[in-house]
Amino acid sequence: MRHNMDSNKLKPTFLYEEAGRRYQELKECAEKIESEIQKAPSGIIHIVNSGKRVQFYLREDKSDTGGKYIRKTDAQTIRVFLRKSYYEKVLKLLKVEIKNLGNFLKKSDNTIKKIQQLYSQFPLEIKQYIDPIDSSDDDYIAAWRQIPYQGKTIPEYIPVYQTNNGELVRSKSELTIANKLADKGIPYKYECPLTLSNGTIIYPDFTILDVRTRKEIYWEHRGMMDDREYARQAVFKMKSMMKEGIILGKNLIITEETTTNPLGTNEIDAVIGSFL
Repeated sequence: MRHNMDSNKLKPTFLYEEAGRRYQELKECAEKIESEIQKAPSGIIHIVNSGKRVQFYLREDKSDTGGKYIRKTDAQTIRVFLRKSYYEKVLKLLKVEIKNLGNFLKKSDNTIKKIQQLYSQFPLEIKQYIDPIDSSDDDYIAAWRQIPYQGKTIPEYIPVYQTNNGELVRSKSELTIANKLADKGIPYKYECPLTLSNGTIIYPDFTILDVRTRKEIYWEHRGMMDDREYARQAVFKMKSMMKEGIILGKNLIITEETTTNPLGTNEIDAVIGSFL
């Protein structure tokens, strides 16, 4: 069953992180443009728009009211000075935005972090009485892991493999997936029951907590796709999940293998790197 721990709570925000990233991006862009302007030849281009005709004049500076006429056949000179003029205007606007973001980052003091730390600093004896508005990643992970669940029973005739976290899984590929997730500190639950809207209970192979967004992602590993009945059930399970808004590429990961084409560790690494 899916558990909603976000009711009446602040949603995750990447405001400060994004503002800091954007600030650095703007500064780097401004530095490159400034360098391009410095490399450009001296002088400014003056544009005269008279009806359907556009004429270009090269002036020494702003005090020059005349200028040297540039023929349109001299496209390279026109291009150089128009680009310089454009860059100068862009640079002014970039500096305004850099100043605005710099002031925001300097004065904001990231109050959200303070709200999270407010709850984190309490001892466990006090935390049990408080339903936090927001909490640190570590506290959120701990609360998510503490939600009890009963996994799917594994029949005795099926060979099992023990993960580094102590769970018993059904295949070597699931063992590798579990250990890779654990090694990277990604919280997961193995075969945690998920109740669909029609009351049916299914057991996704892995229910993973995306700590950044604090939402659950499901990972289905289909290990016997050369078995026709297994493949039929796997497709039915995927369709059932899609009806619940669990969509491949959004909050659903699917990996597959056959007897002759097993899942590689490099493929697992690629999936984790892309999604998690």
